[in-house]
Order: sequence, then C-alpha cells, then structure tokens
Amino acid sequence: MAGRKHNRYSGIGGQAVLEGVMMKNKEKYAVAVRRPDGGISVEVNEYPGVLHGRKIKEIPFIRGIFNFIDSLILGTRCLNYSASFYEEEGENSKAGGMGDKLMTTFVTCFSVVLAVGIFIVLPYFLAAQLNGYLRNKSLTAIIEGVVRIVIFILYIWGISIMKDIRRLYRYHGAEHKCINCIEKGRPLTPANAMRSSRLHRRCGTSFIFFVFFVSIILFFFIRVENPVWRVGLRILLMPVVAGISYEIIRLAGRSDNILVRIISAPGMAIQRMSTKEPDRQMVEVAIASVEAVFDWRAYLVEKFGYTEEEMRPEEKKYEKASEEQDDL
Repeated sequence: MAGRKHNRYSGIGGQAVLEGVMMKNKEKYAVAVRRPDGGISVEVNEYPGVLHGRKIKEIPFIRGIFNFIDSLILGTRCLNYSASFYEEEGENSKAGGMGDKLMTTFVTCFSVVLAVGIFIVLPYFLAAQLNGYLRNKSLTAIIEGVVRIVIFILYIWGISIMKDIRRLYRYHGAEHKCINCIEKGRPLTPANAMRSSRLHRRCGTSFIFFVFFVSIILFFFIRVENPVWRVGLRILLMPVVAGISYEIIRLAGRSDNILVRIISAPGMAIQRMSTKEPDRQMVEVAIASVEAVFDWRAYLVEKFGYTEEEMRPEEKKYEKASEEQDDL
C-alpha cells in the first residue's frame, strides 16, 4: 500500500469541449458529449498526428513543436464535433467531409494568427512605448514578458464571465479530476473523481505559462535594433520556445521534486481560473471519455499493485451510494 502514496504517470491527456470532454491515449482519442436529451454520446477515433512515424517527432526540444500543432488540430476538430450536437441542423453538420476539414484548418490557422497578435505583437508594442522613459533594454524586455503574462491572465479571467465558457471551465475541471484520480491510484468512480484535485501539472494552461516564461528569458538575450526584425524574431522563435516549454511540462508530469513543484506553481495558480468545480454529471461524461481509450483497471493493477477484488468494493460502494441518492 505504501507504493500508492505517490502519483504515477498515466500518459493520458485531454481537453474540455462544448458540454463534454476529449481524452487521448497515444494515437487513440474519444470525445464524450452530454447530449441535449441528457444522454452521453462517445465517439472514438485515431489521430496519428502530423509527420506520423517520423523520427523527428521523437527528438527532444523538437517534438514539442509537433505536439503543439497536433493539439491545435485535434482540439479544433473535437470542439467542432461537440458543437454539432447543439446546432439547429446538427445531423447535417456531423456528416463530415472536405468542408469540415477546411473549416478545421481555417479555424486553427486563424487561432494561431490571433494568438500571435494578442500575446506576441501587442505586448511588444506596449512595452516599446516605454523606450522613451527607460534606457535599460534589459528592463524593457522583462516588462514585455510581464505584460504578456498579464494579458494572458486577464484573457482567461475575462472570458470566464461568459456562461458557456464557465461551463467549459467546469468540464476542464472534470477532465483534470479524472486524470488525477487515476494517477493518485484510486478507482475511477464519480465519487473518487469528485474528491480529486481539479488542477494538474500537465495542463495546457501551465504549458502556455511556460511558453511566456521561457520567452522572457530567450528574448532577454536575443536583441536586434530594427523594430520589424524584433517582432519577426519573436514570431520565428516561438517554435523554439514551444519546444523548450514542452520539455519542461513533460518533466513536470513525471517528477515530484521540489524544483518541479516550484516552477509549476504559477501555472497551477492560473489553473484556478481556467478550471472550475464540476458537478457529478460532468464527471460522468469525463469518465466515459477516459474509459473509451484507457483501461484504468489494468493501469491500477500494474502501477499501484491493486487486485481486481480490491477495486470491486470501491465500485459497488459507489453504486450503492448512487442508488440511495436516487431514492432521496
């Protein structure tokens, strides 16, 4: 039982979608959505990613670039799928085809351009306004990075005012709770997931924070005089920043030493805004997504030394408690 005190890396990850959760395990992913009629629809598919099977995708500091691209593409695809349940002509929108692929490509590209404008170009120009007052370029570079982080935090907080986004944040919390439940060595029942943390070190929110933090350090040392080149270099170096940030968050997901906890703390703090406490029905949707791509029972047996007999009482206990709640 002592071996169950520490987290064990599971390899699964995911994201919140409209009224649902996507979970991915290796190349397999599942999108579980709470339908308007109250039922849960689960779609299971595979996404090998760009440059599938190429050795370059395994090289440290380079693999993070392709993982980021894959996350954007798959994330947009899953969001479109979940949204189809809440469109007036949902059946037609789920038909798929070339139109959906083109829309996914367009939305992904537009999202990247918008993110570059808001989080890269805008902070640079805001910080550049201080050049007349500050003669220290190092200080200006640091201020630019701080402005970038502040804009990111204000963005997360600002969109949380929207009702739909708050529900998305609650499903984000449900996703994290399920992964934490498994990696803590607990059987994946709604009761166990509900008492798990909604914060997770491998979260995309933490990844973006690392991107901004690494960019502060990198841009501090790389300087050019021409303003156009300065902006251009910031954009061109973003894949490098993403690659470094990916390695940091990858380490954070596999280690629990004090240094990892310190560097993960700011991202975890921001997650308190980008995740909200879900209800039991939201957690049930997340569990359905997990179970479609990941055998958590076999994982608990392998990583935590559980026996099948140990897991059954946990599940039966939940089933009994659920029945009693229904009676009330």
